[in-house]
Amino acid sequence: METGRAYDVVLFGATGFVGELTARYLAEHAPEGCRWALAGRSRVKLEALRERLAARWPHCAELPLLCADADDAGSLRELALSARVVATTVGPYVWYGEGLVAACAEAGTDYVDLTGEAEFVDRMYVRYDALARETGARLVHAAGFDSVPHDLGVYFTVQQLPEDVPLRVDGFLRVGALFSGGTFASALTAMGRGRQMVRAAHERRLHEPRLVGRRARAVLGGPRFSVETGTWALPLPTLDPQVVARSAAALARYGPDFRYRHYASVKTLPMALGGVAVVGAGAALAQVPWARRWLMERYAPGQGPDEERRGRSWFSLRLVGEGGGRRVFTEVSGGDPGYDETAKMLAESALALAFDALPKTSGQVTTAVAMGDALLGRLRAAGIRFRVADAR
Repeated sequence: METGRAYDVVLFGATGFVGELTARYLAEHAPEGCRWALAGRSRVKLEALRERLAARWPHCAELPLLCADADDAGSLRELALSARVVATTVGPYVWYGEGLVAACAEAGTDYVDLTGEAEFVDRMYVRYDALARETGARLVHAAGFDSVPHDLGVYFTVQQLPEDVPLRVDGFLRVGALFSGGTFASALTAMGRGRQMVRAAHERRLHEPRLVGRRARAVLGGPRFSVETGTWALPLPTLDPQVVARSAAALARYGPDFRYRHYASVKTLPMALGGVAVVGAGAALAQVPWARRWLMERYAPGQGPDEERRGRSWFSLRLVGEGGGRRVFTEVSGGDPGYDETAKMLAESALALAFDALPKTSGQVTTAVAMGDALLGRLRAAGIRFRVADAR
């Protein structure tokens, strides 16, 4: 283990809604001897957070506080050089994320975030993957609800299927939860940047090496009634399928020809049609700058559902995998997906990067490629369920 840096883990954006939940998780679960610190723009807010943590966990009273700003490259450079792993909750990442990625790639520091923004992930690949490979930094995006359950869920499902045969996996997601202002801002930002997102994906394809001798893809399936789950399945155009496909391209265990499809799972046809209408209306409003600003002001970053509401929230991802004459049904499930479980996923990802024996990787890598079995084990121990429901 490298000990030349001051901290094993630094949490940047610690005073935000998800940032504080992540800090609380680390306060309770970071292993003895873990050197971790809180980072953000405002020392006053960091001190207030440290006081709240210390009131419940007295050992946090002397927790180091680091001031850094997403717009200050010098402060981000110092932050990256001080840590072995930096975890960040500061989004929308397309606006505020690049400086820290650049600093970590240059410093050889492992980086992990919560982004679900495809444009940001693709641009960071084009600009910093090669540099991170040179310095040994692991750049891990989407280490929260986007996209850990899907990435590791498919990874877990593939392990239940035969090797060296074509594999097909379909994912069906159900969620009962609210979202925070930060998540709302990120979603609206992504919806309003369709052209930029397409351009970034094209640039990535020009830089990404072609897969030789194997095929790994995520395809957008059409709306249908799913006999497997007894629900209506609506194609879900999130970052998750892209992450799954990148894991499949990097790992031979996914077989010579792998295909993934990703759906929202809805109980009734009226609910399905209503969901399509709401998403369509949101996407349309996001194209108009004044409407986008007005919507963001209604639910500002830093706000989110209270503890009681989060306690009633849940998610379930059912996966159907086929290959080599075998069919397997698996499920990934847990509590509040966007906040409590996301904070858990981010914290455990950072701890895995800092302390676990992992495959040797560098550059932009997915959670399955970078941490695989280690993170799967950590999350199961932390209460997120990965199970085989049936196999034939």
